[in-house]
Amino acid sequence: MRLHYLQHVPFEELAKIEIWAKGKGHYVSGTKLFKKEILPPMNFFDCLIILGGPMNIYEESKFPWLVEEKKFIAEAIASEKIILGVCLGAQLIASVLGSPVYRNRDKEIGWFEVILTQGAKESVFFNVLPPKFVAFHWHGDTFGLPPGSTRIARSEGCENQAFEYDGRVLGLQFHLESSGESIANLIKNCGDELSEGKFVQAEKELVGQDSYLAEMERLLFNLLDKVESKCSET
Repeated sequence: MRLHYLQHVPFEELAKIEIWAKGKGHYVSGTKLFKKEILPPMNFFDCLIILGGPMNIYEESKFPWLVEEKKFIAEAIASEKIILGVCLGAQLIASVLGSPVYRNRDKEIGWFEVILTQGAKESVFFNVLPPKFVAFHWHGDTFGLPPGSTRIARSEGCENQAFEYDGRVLGLQFHLESSGESIANLIKNCGDELSEGKFVQAEKELVGQDSYLAEMERLLFNLLDKVESKCSET
C-alpha cells in the first residue's frame, strides 16, 4: 500500500501511524504544506492521511495553501481514495463535503472517553473498536456531520467525534495516533491553550499516561489494519 500524508505544522507528524506503516512494509510519502511542497498526482498513492494542526480550516488568508489542499481533498474523494482525516484533517474533509466547521461549545484537551454509535458497529472499519474507550483530544473547533455520512462517535464534550462517508472516507476528531513525544510537542508549541475549562486537563494530566497510550496504539493498529484491507480490495 502506498500511503501519503498531508502535514500542516512541523510538530504534528504521523506518530504511531508511521510505526504501523513501517512495520507493515508500506511505502510512506508526505507533503509538508507549511513548506509549500507540491501536492502529488492522484495515481501516486492508495491511501491519504490528513493530519492535525492548530490553524482553523477557514484561515486561508493566513495559510493560503489551505485553498489548494481543499481542492486536493475534493479530488481524492472524487477519485474514490481511502482517506483518513485526524482533527483538523477531519474538519477539512467535513468542509469539503459541505458541512460547517465551527467553534465547539467547549475546548477539549486531554484524555476523555469516546462513545461509539450504532453506526460504528455496522462499519467495516470501526467495528473493531470497543463501544467505549479513552482517546487523546486537542481541539477547539469541531465539524457538523457531512451530508450522506454516518456519525460514528461522540464524547461528553463534543457531539461529533467521528464520521464515515461512502464506506472509504473517515474523519476522527480525536487522536489515536498520539505518542508521548507527539503530546510533548503539542504542549511545547500549543501550551497556551491549556486554560481553564470543563474539558481541559492540566499539563501534568496529559503526560505519562502509558496505559492509555498502549491501548490507543492497539486500537489504532486495528483500525489501520481495516484500512489496509479496504485498500487491497480496490
